[in-house]
Amino acid sequence: MGHLNAADTTFVLISAALVCLMTPGLAFFYGGLVRHKNVLTIMMQSLISMGVVTILWVLVGLSLAYSGDTLGIIGDFRNIGLQGMQNFGMAPSHLYAPTIPFLAFFLFQVMFAIITPALISGAFADRVSFKAYLVFLVLWSLLVYIPFVHWVWGGGFLHQWGVVDFAGGIVVHLSAGMAALASVFVVGKRTQVKGQKALPHNLPFMALGAGLLWFGWFGFNGGSALAANGLAAVAFVNTNSAAAAGMVAWMALAWWREQKPSMSGALTGAVAGLATVTPAAGYVPPWAAVVIGLLAAIACYIAVQFRMRRDWDDALDVWGVHGIGGALGTILTGFFAVAAINGINGAIVGNWRQLGIQALGVLIAAVYAFVVTYVILKVINIFLPVRVSKEVETQGLDEALHGEIAYHQPAEKTEKATVPVAASRR
Repeated sequence: MGHLNAADTTFVLISAALVCLMTPGLAFFYGGLVRHKNVLTIMMQSLISMGVVTILWVLVGLSLAYSGDTLGIIGDFRNIGLQGMQNFGMAPSHLYAPTIPFLAFFLFQVMFAIITPALISGAFADRVSFKAYLVFLVLWSLLVYIPFVHWVWGGGFLHQWGVVDFAGGIVVHLSAGMAALASVFVVGKRTQVKGQKALPHNLPFMALGAGLLWFGWFGFNGGSALAANGLAAVAFVNTNSAAAAGMVAWMALAWWREQKPSMSGALTGAVAGLATVTPAAGYVPPWAAVVIGLLAAIACYIAVQFRMRRDWDDALDVWGVHGIGGALGTILTGFFAVAAINGINGAIVGNWRQLGIQALGVLIAAVYAFVVTYVILKVINIFLPVRVSKEVETQGLDEALHGEIAYHQPAEKTEKATVPVAASRR
């Protein structure tokens, strides 16, 4: 145990607030990319996670993720309801946060838990029942996200093997991306009216959301140092560098292919760079973060093109951006890490074992997230239809499910344009 440090505590609390801002940012990002008749629904799917997941983590989430260990798989119930944790008490030393209060650590962690399942909603946009989504939020958090936290950050078996993940390449992005892919196969494709395309209805919303995500990501990655120190500074620089490289590289790819620099493509590239550098932010030098951002744009761009050719209806490319980005970044951490930054050497300095461990961790996590998510959705569908009816889907989910609409004036007839959502990201 150390001593509480005011600067560290302030830094982590501010970082938690920044990560909190990312969920409304995600709501705007996704909201801008769907059709006008479904904008409230997709935004609600992000925002309601702030309520449901917070309660879940107060009751059992934090305890199962970080209290004790059962066979390297899950924690226990000793801190259920945050029992035994005083407002001014320090986090247990195994949480790598000896200088901040336990509740500061809890608040930071719960913000990660909130946004992760919300990311998945972009894959099944326009077609999932809100009731089923609420059940999914709880079950997926309990059966996928919380175990992942324990495996990687809470002393579980992947941590014991030596897998490193600074801010959530496996825990957040890979888990959400593979869950998104599973949902595509269970839920099925969107119903399209003949002659209409599922176009983004408000790209300025997307731009606002991307800006909020980029801003909040400094807390996401930098705050994962859990102290106001040099490691946090490295993570801040790496976060910005990878986002910038991803933005420029994706824009260049789209420009070369489509002869025009797409704003939606550039913003998607920035998010790809951010997602990919997340596991590496506190382990690699800044020059490597630029390389990671460039590789992220290339790999995620190719993944999106592959998804389109396979006709998988991942509406907002959660798998292609977050799943592939999280996997790539976790593996590249094992390549570019240098011990001078955070005690871990990668293949670039001769430690090829770390690269292999990272790849194995990615494989195990990807398979688990995909299979368990697939089963969760299938089971939910037995008791509660996951997908809305064709009539509701055609009418729009906002009015049918929530009794509200985003716009009370006639919407512009953008759906008759010829460029689909996915093409706007190419």
